[in-house]
Amino acid sequence: MRISANLGFLWSDRPLPEAIRAAGRAGFDAVECHWPYEVAPALVRDALEETGLPMLGLNTIRGEEGQNGLCALPGREADAKASIDDAIDYANSVDAGGIHVMAGFSDGAEAHQTFVENLKYAAGATDRMILIEPLNRHDAPGYFLKTTDQARSIIEEVSAPNIKLMFDCYHVGRTEGDVVTRLKDLLGVVGHIQFASVPDRGAPDHGELNYDAIFRSISEIGWSRPIGAEYKPGGTTEKTLDWLSKAKRF
Repeated sequence: MRISANLGFLWSDRPLPEAIRAAGRAGFDAVECHWPYEVAPALVRDALEETGLPMLGLNTIRGEEGQNGLCALPGREADAKASIDDAIDYANSVDAGGIHVMAGFSDGAEAHQTFVENLKYAAGATDRMILIEPLNRHDAPGYFLKTTDQARSIIEEVSAPNIKLMFDCYHVGRTEGDVVTRLKDLLGVVGHIQFASVPDRGAPDHGELNYDAIFRSISEIGWSRPIGAEYKPGGTTEKTLDWLSKAKRF
């Protein structure tokens, strides 16, 4: 199994190019990030080329303080499209595989239609993968996209070949449970898999989820792309990596 380091959390105390190099030294197979926009793309590209690691994805901006995306906010369509354009430009510059389009805090039929229209815009503006991700109600109360069923329904409504589900075992574990069954049921629309322990979002070596069983199941269903370690190390990242070599054997 191949593993990607999510540099939004891992080595977050270092500039992004140095975090990429640290991930390479630690034995990760890929990297992904949250919001790289303050870093010149050329510096990121140099680090990726030096390490040979692909950049799997990045997020559209969160927006103002306290917001968590713009793309399901009625009245913010112009800002949402600008955030999508900026994400596509950056992804093109560093050859990122996917773009996570963040919905934001909203609810209701108008928010739903706004999100659908912005996703149609994103899917038509690039051939890169467009990802949407439900966030759990404990960490992100009021976030528009709440469940994997809601996400699948939206993906089917948008009906674009490059729009996929970001299946985060942590968020699914906290909100829906039965992670392996949900993954198998949703496999046809899944574009990327992430993981962290439940409930503390730490390394996958403790907590309520048995990641030996989950990693084995992911391998058995034939998943071949790197899966993303998006956990909070709570200190020095290197001290939390005892799980990595074992996970790569699945």
